[in-house]
Amino acid sequence: MANSIFKLIYFVELVLISAVRTSATVKYRRLSTAEDHTTRQDLILLFINGLGMIIPLLFVFSSSLDFFNYTLPDWTGWIGAVLFAAAAALLWKTHQDLGRNWTPSLGFRQDHSLVTKGIFKTIRHPMYAAHLLWAIAQPLLLHNWIAGFSFLAAFLPQYLLRVNDEEKMMLNKFGAEYREYIKRTGRLVPLIWK
Repeated sequence: MANSIFKLIYFVELVLISAVRTSATVKYRRLSTAEDHTTRQDLILLFINGLGMIIPLLFVFSSSLDFFNYTLPDWTGWIGAVLFAAAAALLWKTHQDLGRNWTPSLGFRQDHSLVTKGIFKTIRHPMYAAHLLWAIAQPLLLHNWIAGFSFLAAFLPQYLLRVNDEEKMMLNKFGAEYREYIKRTGRLVPLIWK
């Protein structure tokens, strides 16, 4: 019974996260990207990331992956629900603070500015932090070796292969201003000491 509740919670929160992303995409789709740094690797990683979001829907709406189920106490599902909600809130806040500077791919808008306020005051990559929370929440909500860990398996390569490129891109664009920003912020979590 609890497994069904957690599947429902997962689906509702996935819809919520999708609405946040779709809203930002629709709002800023008319703005052109002045500099596009997207590579074939980025496109492949985005595709894999998408699979990490779609595979759990097989588990939620069918029994095709049930052979790979595992059992955890119900309280872990509630922790997963809270973490997933936190991921959705962080993703929403990130999009709000980025505003017109957000691009769905690696690149810069015309008159792109370095965002250092809001969530960006303490975290350089809050969107990746949101995805990490999501990746931790998913196996706590979906007790299945494939569906539960699919987003983590998709997210880690994207993060490990892309975040350094993003930082180099920002350093090239904003130079000393970005170097100073790095010193006072954490990559995924706020700095505890400086």
